[in-house]
Amino acid sequence: MNRVVLLALLLGGVELAACRRADREAAAPIASPAPQAASSAAPHGDHNPHHGGVVLMKGDLHFEVVFDAAGREYRLYFTDAVREDLPASIASAASLTIRRDGAAEEAIALDIDSAGESWIGSGRRVADPPGTTVRVAFTIAREPYWIDVPFAAR
Repeated sequence: MNRVVLLALLLGGVELAACRRADREAAAPIASPAPQAASSAAPHGDHNPHHGGVVLMKGDLHFEVVFDAAGREYRLYFTDAVREDLPASIASAASLTIRRDGAAEEAIALDIDSAGESWIGSGRRVADPPGTTVRVAFTIAREPYWIDVPFAAR
């Protein structure tokens, strides 16, 4: 077997193992390499952002948070294990808490948008994205959940 084929098989096995491990762990940011075609047939086959944000997971639930350094529009989308869109109403509450170095936390309440597709909110400008983290919080099936992630401006 040549080295290229062996390397491809090895990397494919690592990727498959990572997806299986993600089912058992708390949500973790998913690196998004070059865009690929969505794989709607295999659970966790598509971790590419569909809205320009950061894709994370909670069990089989994928969620994508879209940050805006200008603070005009933050969004939170939900998809299932094969990345089919779920209505925003799958969650009963959602919020973001922006934490900037040397400043008070900014709580951003999110509301369901007029199309029912995402949660949306706005806040203050983020001048230093690398020095900023965001707590993404939501409640699904009466179970509150949150995760802290680095601010990733689009």
